[in-house]
Amino acid sequence: MPNNLDFTFSDLVAGYVISADPENGRFEMNTSDGRPFVVQLTPTTTAEMLRNLGDAYVDATAQLPGMLEHGRLLHAYGVFYPSDSEAGTAFEAKHVLLFGKAADELKFESPSWWSQQIRRLADFYLDSEFGIGSTTFDYRAYTTDLTMEGAKTSTMRQETDTISRLVYGLATAYLMHGDPRYRDAAVAGARYLIDHLCFVDRTEQIAYWYHALVLRPDGTEVKVFASEFGDDFDAIPCYEQIYALAGLTQVYRITGDPKLREIIDMTIAMFHRYFEDKTSYPDGTPRRGYYSHIDPVTFDPLSPALDDGIRSNRDRKNWNSVGDHIPAYLINLFLATGEQQYADELESLCDQITEHFPDYDSSPFVQEKFFGDWSPDRHYGQQQDRAIIGHNLKIAWNLTRVNNLRPKAEYVAFAKKIAGLMPGVGMDPQRGGWYDMMERHTGPGQRFHRLVWHDRKAWWQQEQGILAYQILNAVYGDPLYAKYARESSAFYNAWMLDTQAGGVYFNVLANGNPFMLGGERSKGSHSMAMYHSAELCYLAAVYSDLESRQHPMDLFFSPGPGAFGGVLRVAPDLLPPKTHKIMQVWINGHEHADFDAEALTVTLPHSTEPQQIRVRLAPASCTFSADTLGVSDGVARISLAGSLSAAQVGVFRGQVDEALDAGARTVVLEAGDLVYLDPEAVRYLATAKQHRDFQLTVTGAQGQVAEELTASELDQELAGSAS
Repeated sequence: MPNNLDFTFSDLVAGYVISADPENGRFEMNTSDGRPFVVQLTPTTTAEMLRNLGDAYVDATAQLPGMLEHGRLLHAYGVFYPSDSEAGTAFEAKHVLLFGKAADELKFESPSWWSQQIRRLADFYLDSEFGIGSTTFDYRAYTTDLTMEGAKTSTMRQETDTISRLVYGLATAYLMHGDPRYRDAAVAGARYLIDHLCFVDRTEQIAYWYHALVLRPDGTEVKVFASEFGDDFDAIPCYEQIYALAGLTQVYRITGDPKLREIIDMTIAMFHRYFEDKTSYPDGTPRRGYYSHIDPVTFDPLSPALDDGIRSNRDRKNWNSVGDHIPAYLINLFLATGEQQYADELESLCDQITEHFPDYDSSPFVQEKFFGDWSPDRHYGQQQDRAIIGHNLKIAWNLTRVNNLRPKAEYVAFAKKIAGLMPGVGMDPQRGGWYDMMERHTGPGQRFHRLVWHDRKAWWQQEQGILAYQILNAVYGDPLYAKYARESSAFYNAWMLDTQAGGVYFNVLANGNPFMLGGERSKGSHSMAMYHSAELCYLAAVYSDLESRQHPMDLFFSPGPGAFGGVLRVAPDLLPPKTHKIMQVWINGHEHADFDAEALTVTLPHSTEPQQIRVRLAPASCTFSADTLGVSDGVARISLAGSLSAAQVGVFRGQVDEALDAGARTVVLEAGDLVYLDPEAVRYLATAKQHRDFQLTVTGAQGQVAEELTASELDQELAGSAS
């Protein structure tokens, strides 16, 4: 017999107001996927405004009936009552969360929202670890485990990756605010990591990292080398070595400390020497990629000791060992240095991901676990043949970033494929937010992919959803991407923030209620410090405020004497070329004019002391630029840069039409800095050529731009060829 829902239960409905009936105290709303719900208000229904970390409660109960305008995004939590009539199940709201005073206002889209949030996060962790208002930072007092309220536990265990995640967060808070307290705490943490948890082998010119250390009551240290957790037990997992660099690299980005750079480079050398797969297939083709684990004694990824009868980590690869290099340190290292070796590595990793991770003939989710030869491993540990939603979203996010640096059609296609599939299988259209781990396949007669643990939602996976759709929207300009970015941000800011105790919840259930069992009731643990929450604050400000809403943004740096060879690079992320510029620079409080606005570099004056740099970035105009370089002898040259989305076709059309009106008979489009070309722009070119009879030449086209021209067959009519 089927189960009958013949009982009351409480749940959340997220969506948009469609109509209101104030006289009867009800309104209708549609969920993200368009399903209607009638919501009944009761005498005990309360309403409040969304609040950020550090904000006070703002009641909106009395104003609620007048705020139910068409199109307003809101969350309603209430009780479902099975009905005896044909009217269906009744839903009575007990709590309504509003995201702004006006119907079209979303408080989390205000320019100060993410900046305020990261400051509160930094203060929470500094106060918890070092004492309220502390200005000195002795990491011997640091402990990995923090309770829900931010109190330390009795365990004096210090894990490398958790310190690194905290250091990353503090350095990022300094990058956004310039508060010396955040910088000093980050610098102290980076030094502590090197002095206490890093093994430097100068004979081989490599560095590698201990898993943890335990501080005894007498002050002595017990080093823990191999991992002590789950599937990684008694091995050296690649991802732990990767995340050891997250904090150091972000501190290096703001200070240029050569000691940090040395350790970063020596750790990367260790990746290449011991984790990188240098073998080949029988036909001689290199296998490439990074192994997921190495033996702690021999550093051998093929050691029999990695198969202990319980775990099978021998000759394995996975998302973490290949993809996590990209966001954890490689992009930030490239932004700080501009060195092409890091750009080459980013491209190589994205090529591997694009080649091996799609599995769409089998599942809507990517394949994440592999044997060394890249054949799928669908029986590994807890994951088995399961998908982690955040990893799918993380791939879309990072492929889009790297495409802005090294454009490739495959990156665009894969990112858009993920972006199109995930809302239907990994997003919660009823309540908002993104699920955790799901079965990659449905069983017989099943409509939904089954949730592996339960319907919980992890804070870091919400981050991936927000950033993926924010950058997809910023670069490609699709209204659906904007919608999913907005809904993801709404869920995160509504339910993941602990506005009482501070910090961010590790997990909430599908309905937004905190999940507080075991290690997941903590604010500090093996898996959690400040990395993902700080990364979200920073990049959400970059993607949504600087790029999409065109607000200027200030960044802060503190380079030491001789740092960066005297040239500070201040690009905020891998964004489409020429879409933002330096507006102003201040050094030690005084305006400084020696900078290259378009190259995003600042020439530093000679100094024997650290300098305090404030850089104001502004949009160049929009995410796409078309600049007519001149019309001479009937030839117009138009330089294209950034992302030519459908929303920007009017700008492009205006430049071409103006050139033709000026007498051009040949239009040369210089597309070397164009990373995306919407099909609508190609259709405009085809129509314009048909009606105005001119010759068209495109130079420098690459990646998706070249592919779009070829797919349209317009390239057959060009005097030049896409390359």
